[in-house]
Amino acid sequence: MLESIKERVLKISERAEKDGLIRRGSGNFSMRDIGTGYICITPTGQDREDSDIDSILVIDMDGNIIENKKNLKPTSEILMHLSAYKNREDIKAVCHTHAIYSTIFAVRKKEIPPIVFESLIVGGTVPVAEYAIPGTKELADSIIKPLEKSDACLLEKHGVLTVGNTIEEAYIKMQYVEDMAKIYLYSLLLEKKEPEDIPQSEFDKVFNR
Repeated sequence: MLESIKERVLKISERAEKDGLIRRGSGNFSMRDIGTGYICITPTGQDREDSDIDSILVIDMDGNIIENKKNLKPTSEILMHLSAYKNREDIKAVCHTHAIYSTIFAVRKKEIPPIVFESLIVGGTVPVAEYAIPGTKELADSIIKPLEKSDACLLEKHGVLTVGNTIEEAYIKMQYVEDMAKIYLYSLLLEKKEPEDIPQSEFDKVFNR
């Protein structure tokens, strides 16, 4: 069932580990099928070296397991993924990683401002979701407000979440957020002061061009 989507989710999870945005067994990824409404989601605690397309589970919007060929448990962050899908109908894919530079700002509860034009890809500022214990309903609820204004949010003391129309798009946003975090951190280290934000008028020029 939904083999093509499963394969895409697996591929992105493997790529994220290869790119250094997650470590073995960490991070989680999902993508929703428009036709059935079902979600293909990564399992919990599964080394990617031991994973294949049958390791990806299929669940419904209530978290019920529809297909589980290897008798694995879905990611412990299943509630967070479901929260993203339920609160924004346009979201079709979710990526969650512990990317180092992004997580630095998540630890400091500091949003990433729009200091480069690449911030347009996520909607500008990357906000911070309030702290909650991983895997809880409280964490799932914490992302609702940040995702109302951005396609990315930092999870306080935890990591980063991005969303998109496809798993590939959500992952590209993840890469951009990590790049933005790195640029922001080094700019602070160089001058020990906040860099200037790009004004909205400049973003408007890009949109209108």
